[in-house]
Amino acid sequence: MTTSNEGKIGINTAVTIGMKSMIGAGIFSTTSLLGSKIGPAGILAYLLAFAAVWFIAQSFARVAYLYPQEGSFYNYAKQAGGHTLGLMAAGSYLIGLLIAMGLLTKIAGMYVQAFFPEISLTTINILTVGLLIALNVFGMKLSSMGIYILLSLTMYAITMTSALCLSNFNIANLFPFMPYGFGSVMAGTKVAVFGLFGFESIASLFNIMKNPEQNVPKALRLTILFVGIIYFVFIGSILTGIPQEVFLLLPDITIPQTLMQVFPNHPWIIQSIAVSILFAIVGTIHAMLWSSSQFMLSYFKVLNIASINDYKPTSNTCVIIGGSIILFMCLTLTDIKTFFSLTDTFILFAFITTIIPLLKLKSEWKSGQNYITLMGLISALIIFAVAGEALVKNLITWFH
Repeated sequence: MTTSNEGKIGINTAVTIGMKSMIGAGIFSTTSLLGSKIGPAGILAYLLAFAAVWFIAQSFARVAYLYPQEGSFYNYAKQAGGHTLGLMAAGSYLIGLLIAMGLLTKIAGMYVQAFFPEISLTTINILTVGLLIALNVFGMKLSSMGIYILLSLTMYAITMTSALCLSNFNIANLFPFMPYGFGSVMAGTKVAVFGLFGFESIASLFNIMKNPEQNVPKALRLTILFVGIIYFVFIGSILTGIPQEVFLLLPDITIPQTLMQVFPNHPWIIQSIAVSILFAIVGTIHAMLWSSSQFMLSYFKVLNIASINDYKPTSNTCVIIGGSIILFMCLTLTDIKTFFSLTDTFILFAFITTIIPLLKLKSEWKSGQNYITLMGLISALIIFAVAGEALVKNLITWFH
């Protein structure tokens, strides 16, 4: 492990990278569902998810420091369960990522259909994924400037939505606080945690960061804290500024539809929010399609896959495979809650298997680090169990 800091990034840059990874389209797909299925206590579900991610992230950063080799999830999980567990962890993370993009595609389709109601949602979804596959195959990836524009659009939507809702703040909107019981709050953690994924990008910065042992955990804490505050204000403003009955008007109501019910005199502001959210979601899918294809390519290399005539998978092949899986998920899964359950089940399995190796190290117990690891592991297991239980119930319902 090198000690030279020449040419390496500082903590401010790491926090910027982390915030760009965490602040994304996921928050727009969770808030209305929290309001409709949990009520004002959705903010409590978010806080529980935030605490869970806080401990998981600290543990993940520790694993990344101790095992800085290339390969992330595969390499980390391999330390505890060998090649097979490594493949399972990496494959699970990849599947969870693709399912999440299926959800975002469905949400994007709902926003597009609001502008073009004469076009069916299925047609919109097919055209959206087809276009994004074509853009990636032809090398039109999101530039650094494009990423900043994407973040700006996301922050614009968050800021304007928060401002509108805070202008209509009414403490009465928080009552009854927990209309569906504490069980709904626990179930809501699987939804709330969806918007907080992405912190793992910071843990991958160990080899290019100054004083990584101290600065990566610090960057993680700062990033999660900043993003947590932004999301808390966003979710809190919506739940305090919009009456509970508005969330019950439509089964899958979007944020602009919600705002239009309460602020009918601000159509242009709400339309600008809708456009910003739409471009933020589509831009996120576009960028994630490329990054997931690269992850898939590295996964195929680990598997040493070769098809007929020893053909080796390429980046474009992986883009097409990934895009096809995204479209399949989008068209097949009709219940948005199932998306959250599936995504959390696969991604949290990956996190759980990657931080388990820490429990085998005596040095981690002596230093006290493993007490944080245990908190991260317990937190991940609880949300994993909640998501898994909901998934089983959905499957039972589906088979009947």
